[in-house]
Amino acid sequence: MKKTILSFSGIIIALLILFQLSKYSYASGDISIEIIIAIVALVFLGIGIYLNKKSLHNINTPTLKINTDQIEKLGISKREYEVLVEISKGLSNKEIGNKLFVSESTVKTHVSSLLVKLDAKRRTQAIQKAKKLHILPS
Repeated sequence: MKKTILSFSGIIIALLILFQLSKYSYASGDISIEIIIAIVALVFLGIGIYLNKKSLHNINTPTLKINTDQIEKLGISKREYEVLVEISKGLSNKEIGNKLFVSESTVKTHVSSLLVKLDAKRRTQAIQKAKKLHILPS
């Protein structure tokens, strides 16, 4: 946190210095406004590229492994697991059917089978149990 605050503070101070130098250079007639605008644009471009690269390297993805043994133990098929993943995304049966290229009734069958295998009464309860069993990422 401190590193981020110091980085942004340094960038702001550098930009303020750049703006003041460009103001004095323009006022004294040493440099044209087009050159000042180009320099400021290049500085902002450089800062944007730096921040983008820095943010891409700091993405913390959860390294939670899916417990495939638990999936096999419960007897969940690959297609049922695909349906479970889509349910966890909040999709309806019709949307899941369209995405997986199956009929809505087939999705309903898979959902019913998942509810039985996970001992759940509702879809939300099935998702909660699947996350506790590390079948779905949290």
